[in-house]
Amino acid sequence: MNIKNTLQSFSTMTHSARQEFMLEKGDWLLQEMLTHIGTPDAELRDKLIYRTFIDLLSDDLLSTEQLQHLFDSATGNDFLYLNIGEEMTDSVFTRSFSALLVASLLAKDAELHILNDDCLQIFFQKIGRFLLLEKDTRGHVQDKGWAHSIAHGADLAATTIRHPKFDLQHAPLILHALKLVTWKDTVFVNDEEERLVNIIEALLARDYSEEALIEFVEQVFDKFEMHLVTQGYNEAFFSGRTCTLNLMKTLYIALKMNNLAPKLQNTIYGHVAKWLKLGA
Repeated sequence: MNIKNTLQSFSTMTHSARQEFMLEKGDWLLQEMLTHIGTPDAELRDKLIYRTFIDLLSDDLLSTEQLQHLFDSATGNDFLYLNIGEEMTDSVFTRSFSALLVASLLAKDAELHILNDDCLQIFFQKIGRFLLLEKDTRGHVQDKGWAHSIAHGADLAATTIRHPKFDLQHAPLILHALKLVTWKDTVFVNDEEERLVNIIEALLARDYSEEALIEFVEQVFDKFEMHLVTQGYNEAFFSGRTCTLNLMKTLYIALKMNNLAPKLQNTIYGHVAKWLKLGA
C-alpha cells in the first residue's frame, strides 16, 4: 500500500472505520509513518503524517504497546537525534517532527500514565541535549515546508517539564541549553522566542525557584561579557546579542502580562536596559 494514499483515505474515515483499520493494519501504518516522518514532502510529513498522529492520540486509537513503541523509536538516535549537529540537510525534518511526536506522546501520557517509567526517566535526563546540539536553525524551507527545529524543540522541552513525572532536578540542563540556544550564529525570525519562553513559563507553573531563574538570567547576560573578552565585537557577538535580547524582551513581556515572578521581571529589565542603553 502507498502510505500517502492510505493516509489520505484514513483522513476521510469514520471513527469506527478507523478503529477497524487500526486493529487490522495499525502496526504497519505506524511503522510507515515513522519511516517517512522526516520526508521532504511537506504534504506527507506535515498535513498527513503529523496530523494523523494527532488524530490517533486524540481519539485513543493506539494501544499501550503502540504508544510505547512510538516513544521508544521517536526518542532514539534514528529519529530525535538523527545526525544532530548537521546544518542545511534534510535530516532536520526527521529531528523536528520527531520532537513534535514525542511532545504529543508526553502530553497524552500525562493523562494516561502508561509509558514505562524507566524509559521516561532516561529521556528526562537527556532532554536538554536537543536544543543544545541542534544547529539547523531554519524555519520555512523553500519547496519543503517547515523545519522549525528550534521551535519544535522548545515545544518538546516545555511539554516535558509539564509532565507530572518530570523531576525538576533535570531543569538546569534544559536551562543550560536555553542559555546557549541564542548563540547559533543566527537571529531567529519565525517567532522562535515565543516558543522558547514557554520553557520558563512551564518551570514557573511547576513552582521552580524564582531565584534559580534569576541566576539563569544573570548567566545569560554574563555570556555577553565573556564573548567580548574572548572574541570581541565580531559578527557572532552581534547575532547572539540581538537574538538573546529578543528572547529576554519576549520573556519580560510574557511575565509582565501574566503577573508572574516580579523579581525575575526586575532582573531582566535591568539587564535589557543596560544593553539597550535605555535611559543613558
